[in-house]
Amino acid sequence: MGNAPRIGIIGVGVISKVYLETLSARGDVAIVAIADLDMARAAAVAAEVPGARALEVPALLADPDIDVVLNLTIPAAHAEIALAAIAHGKHVYGEKPLAVDLASGKQVMDAATAAGVRLGSAPDTVLGTGTQTARAVIDAGRIGRPIAATATMASPGPESWHPNPDFYFLPGGGPLMDMGPYYISALIHLLGPVTAVVGSASRLRDERVIGSGPRAGVRIPVDVDTHVTGILEHANGALSTLTTSFDSVKSSASPIEIHGEAGSLSVPDPNMFSGEVRFCALGSREWEPVDDLAGYLDAARGIGLLDMLAAETDAEVRASGRLALHTLEVMTAVLESARTGSRVALETTVERPPIVPLGSSFELTEL
Repeated sequence: MGNAPRIGIIGVGVISKVYLETLSARGDVAIVAIADLDMARAAAVAAEVPGARALEVPALLADPDIDVVLNLTIPAAHAEIALAAIAHGKHVYGEKPLAVDLASGKQVMDAATAAGVRLGSAPDTVLGTGTQTARAVIDAGRIGRPIAATATMASPGPESWHPNPDFYFLPGGGPLMDMGPYYISALIHLLGPVTAVVGSASRLRDERVIGSGPRAGVRIPVDVDTHVTGILEHANGALSTLTTSFDSVKSSASPIEIHGEAGSLSVPDPNMFSGEVRFCALGSREWEPVDDLAGYLDAARGIGLLDMLAAETDAEVRASGRLALHTLEVMTAVLESARTGSRVALETTVERPPIVPLGSSFELTEL
């Protein structure tokens, strides 16, 4: 691929800004094309990126001068765009979730494997010092054998702040599919893969009212469950209790807590790269802050793509397609269990990704 991987970005919504900032700050990658369904918006963004062209989506996918597609489309389009990029021989890194259903996620993973291209997926927040420091504490044996975890995301929903929140409440949306990837990815980094789940879900109301922007006051339908909870059975024997809600006004619960036979950990918000990790040893009454032990420093969204480009082998990719596929199956299995009332065993698995040594930097390799 050469020393400067050439990146084409598809989708320039709200999240694209931070990706552009992360990638534009580096001299060892090149953003060469921008595409969006709104060509005027693509042209406006491309004008701000030196050397970038505004292209229609099909033209970007087919462009031989693009090595990597950064897929920042809405969730419903993730699999379609990824498959098209892979078919053109491109490496792909996309926003979460990998797809909105397990069959599509498997199709993307199988296509990437068959084509010999690399596949990565957000979230990459778990590669920062917050989750990685907690991982280092666990790996050092300070909490002893992990027994259980809790993961809690509680909010009243995105309609109060997002000007176009419709997709959050359509199939493929909801609190689990939207926010679950952060929490489940973190739990896999911390405790390893999941073998089975039990889930339950509810829906507070059948419509929401947009609270900001030009559509303020517009009522939108709710076609998904908006409070989802699940028990995740990890291969190492630990049990994680996961709650994701768009029906909760506020919570004081720690985003993630890990409990072991010798101590407990309080882990910061996995939607953020950093934050204070706290440890309480058996016999103590107080939490003690833990200094940063691992993780990328001063990281921002896009670090997972850089990590993918820097990895010498597929197994070294930390925000990998395989982890995203396993995360997707955890989520779809929780929803299936909620629908059927049955425990669901998982088909996929994944190795815990390599820990990120503190302050790691990148030397991009030729893929």
